[in-house]
Amino acid sequence: MSNASSDAVFQLIKSLARSEKRHFRLFATRQSSSGDIKFLQLFDALDGLAQYDEEKILKQVPAIKKAQLANQKANLYKQLLASLRLYHANQNTDIQLHELLDYGRVLYNKGLYQQSLKILEKVKVAAQQASFPHIMLLAINYEKQIEQQYITRSLEGRAEALTQEASVTVKHLERLHHNSSLALQLYGLYIKLGHARTPEDCDKLKAFFKANVPELNLREASFAEKLAFYQAHVWYHYILLDFKACYRYAQKWVDLFEEEPQMKQQQTTNYIKGLHNLLLALYGLLYYSKFKEALQKLEEFAADSTRRSNPNIEMLLFLYIYTNKINASYMEGRFTEGLKLVPEIRRNLRVFQQQLDPHRQLVFYYKIASLYFGSGDYKSSILYLDKIINFKEVSLREDIQCFARILSLIAHYEAGKDEQLEYQVKSVYHFLGKMNDQQPMQVAIFKFLRKLPDIKPLELKTAFAALKEKLLEISANPLYKRPFLYLDIISWLDSKINNVPVQEVMQQKFKQLK
Repeated sequence: MSNASSDAVFQLIKSLARSEKRHFRLFATRQSSSGDIKFLQLFDALDGLAQYDEEKILKQVPAIKKAQLANQKANLYKQLLASLRLYHANQNTDIQLHELLDYGRVLYNKGLYQQSLKILEKVKVAAQQASFPHIMLLAINYEKQIEQQYITRSLEGRAEALTQEASVTVKHLERLHHNSSLALQLYGLYIKLGHARTPEDCDKLKAFFKANVPELNLREASFAEKLAFYQAHVWYHYILLDFKACYRYAQKWVDLFEEEPQMKQQQTTNYIKGLHNLLLALYGLLYYSKFKEALQKLEEFAADSTRRSNPNIEMLLFLYIYTNKINASYMEGRFTEGLKLVPEIRRNLRVFQQQLDPHRQLVFYYKIASLYFGSGDYKSSILYLDKIINFKEVSLREDIQCFARILSLIAHYEAGKDEQLEYQVKSVYHFLGKMNDQQPMQVAIFKFLRKLPDIKPLELKTAFAALKEKLLEISANPLYKRPFLYLDIISWLDSKINNVPVQEVMQQKFKQLK
């Protein structure tokens, strides 16, 4: 028996909105003859199931034999995609342009060359305005085919003009693909390793970036080129923890869309990603007033009823808005208030389960665990940290895996679970031993926590103060600031030294920020 996670057509049906299902039924009715009604019956059967069950499907649709099921599902999948393509065409300029290209090809095949050329000219103009150079190049190539086979006499020097257009477009595409590939490589590096950890990491990254980043001519560069160029720089500086430079390029990224507002509809995901990266940089700089402005802009865009919408965009808006709402709670030191976000986050994690990758889920678990920790609910914090610790693919975001274990060890101590401390210490020690890199902050905290159960109560405050001084010395090195982004151990130590809740310590720091 297949299941929902492996059956593609069932997955697709379960992702459909009501309006998409209604559109499909109308589409299928128009497309099918009386003999093709089986795939519609199969659609209704699959739509009514909570879990994929082949036996139930065959009982509900007796007209389909077991040997026919695979072919019927393949046909249904094809029909669903065709329906969705029509349904979403109005919101996707590239789909519309590809459709026009198809019309141009049909007219070309019919020998109606002038009509074909008129459509191809429309495609070129629209593709250039929407910054789709790859589609523009396809239209130019079709035009060249027509000119080679039929003398249109539509314009003197047509061959030279087309050749020039093709050359310019190819150059744009080369620069675009170079920058977008560089941005993707840097993002992949961040997902795998997190921020730069050692001087060697920094040197390698700088050498790689210097060897691959091209110059950008603002006069010649298209929207897409500028966007890819800024994206590459954002990831480069973010990995290096250079938040000032990261903020500068993230702002350029967002400003690009403000200068050409129509692109917010054309490339919505890139616009909201730009705002999110701007927020990450501002959070790293603890620039609260600008952070709140950017978050308000993101929320206002999400609330705009006229904006483009699809499941992927809604998932990203959920991810970015709630990640940054939690970050705002961290800056303000309002952990208990931040916990009000958790029910909605958990609901959306279920809604977007198919779209959210494991990396993003782990980040949410860690942020929720930190909210519980900051509010003093250590048992709930441990529950969310266990979700990370027990995750099978430990190579994914090794840094989060490490800090989850350290925070869990602290939470066990705070919760008074002394009987489990010895096991927790061994678990952290074992994990640190397997890590590709151990930073001074991690090692110092672990050594302290390992000795913590043996420290006499009257000596605790002195021990906490000594660790704080050591960590402040470590944090003075810019390269070693990375761990403090995940674990504000200094505030926890202040809370122990001054015998006040960590939430209160954070709120006092926030007042100083303002």
